[in-house]
Amino acid sequence: MTTETTVISPLPSNLAIRNLLEDLLGRDVEVTPGKPCSVGGAPGAAVALYVDDHLRSAAVVVFDFALAAHAGAAIGLLPPGASEAALEDGELPTNLHENAAEVLNILASLFNVPGAPHLKLHAAYAPGEVLRSDVTEMATRTGSRLDLSVKIARYGSGALSIVTF
Repeated sequence: MTTETTVISPLPSNLAIRNLLEDLLGRDVEVTPGKPCSVGGAPGAAVALYVDDHLRSAAVVVFDFALAAHAGAAIGLLPPGASEAALEDGELPTNLHENAAEVLNILASLFNVPGAPHLKLHAAYAPGEVLRSDVTEMATRTGSRLDLSVKIARYGSGALSIVTF
């Protein structure tokens, strides 16, 4: 008789997050302790669901609206005015959402460390998009989570939450 044990994916370190974002965005990035990101309300948040090789949910990453806009503009090499306009309008244009989703996809690499399950991006929800109820529950869990404030040089600040299970 074999029993299957579930291994929780470890939370990445602040340094690993900062280094990955700096390398990816080509900008200085500051990462400091922050508050949990809200996944409801307007204008909403960008939410990523990561699954293991058996398609079991294993992690959720949340970018508040501001971080989704700033990261989306920075990776797309758009001027800071692009994210500022999105913040003023309270709506994330398609190109910024797609760019932010690419950042969320690359963040999967933070979970793929020796001894942990291999994770990949399963779904990336745009700010304001209705989340599955289980994704909302996962994003608001306490326990194995990391809540950060992220500042991208020349673009601005936002919040990032990571929850593993």
